[in-house]
Amino acid sequence: MSTDQFTIEGNVAHYTIEDIARANPDFRKVLWTGKYAQIVLMTIPVGGEIGDEVHETTDQILNFVAGTGEAVLNGQSHRVEAGDLCAVAAGAQHNFRNTGDEPLVLYTVYGPPEHAAGASYATKVDADAAESAGHDEPPRV
Repeated sequence: MSTDQFTIEGNVAHYTIEDIARANPDFRKVLWTGKYAQIVLMTIPVGGEIGDEVHETTDQILNFVAGTGEAVLNGQSHRVEAGDLCAVAAGAQHNFRNTGDEPLVLYTVYGPPEHAAGASYATKVDADAAESAGHDEPPRV
């Protein structure tokens, strides 16, 4: 069993999160989904962005583990880098851009879940297409 990740009695899991996040090549990968929260890994390529969005009923906490970027939160821009955390309340307009010369790597916690359990998308184009087609809906509580 890998020391990076293991499961205890069903849906209780342990992760060495920074190592797993750094190893993730995908734009978005759902790592774990519970009834009230979800952990998602993201790797934003150089020059890429998450995209301007608002989650009306979902809080989001983003933890940056590698790279540098810009957070735009309700119209205010701020620099982000490894070690930073951004808390985005439900209803807040936000976007995160990679402004550095290496991938911007992060993991985010949504409460409640925002994406389909187990979803994984190599690129933003793939993720956006899945959302538009209704294939990235979170589980219903």
